[in-house]
Amino acid sequence: MPTSLLETTFVVVDLETTGASPKKGAAITEIGAVKVKGGVQIGEFATFVNPLAAIPAYITEMTGITDLMLAHAPVIDEVFPSFIEFAGREDHAVIVAHNAPFDLSFLKSAASELEISWPKYKTLDTVTIARQILTKEDVPNCKLSTLATFFGTKTEPNHRALDDAKATTEILHNLLERLGSMQIHTIEELLDFAKNAAHIQRKNYWGLSSI
Repeated sequence: MPTSLLETTFVVVDLETTGASPKKGAAITEIGAVKVKGGVQIGEFATFVNPLAAIPAYITEMTGITDLMLAHAPVIDEVFPSFIEFAGREDHAVIVAHNAPFDLSFLKSAASELEISWPKYKTLDTVTIARQILTKEDVPNCKLSTLATFFGTKTEPNHRALDDAKATTEILHNLLERLGSMQIHTIEELLDFAKNAAHIQRKNYWGLSSI
């Protein structure tokens, strides 16, 4: 049975990290997530994560997160199981992120290091969806800040995990409204749309940085 978008539980997540890729030794410093269903927030998750390494100066300048702020924060070993518990079962939740490959690369890397099986969540990238729905006349790019301004979100993105997750949630809801006019009403239809959109964009990319 198809599941309507109104009955779908979305877990919108955002991470702050010490760098661009876990393959280059970067680690998670903050996790923020919002759980929503039917347009209503039903849960919130936020925590610092001690990366057990110094934060580069440019990251502190961008996020405001300092080594001192993380000194007594839990390490990823303690945080990760709690996040998975918050997100819920793979058949009950869809993971959403802005530039999802970035966030998922860190989450999957953490799962691998901790020898935890990463649940087979369905995932959505708001960048991919936005690029297919909006035009260059609407927005010059699909950065989180650009889309937040375009949609007039109540929460302003600020490179902090929970606020950025909240802004992404508002953007998601605005995109879902537009998808309704395209006769996309179920999560299955949306996942197909996003898959096709990603394929099209790989062939005909537009937009600059997505962050």
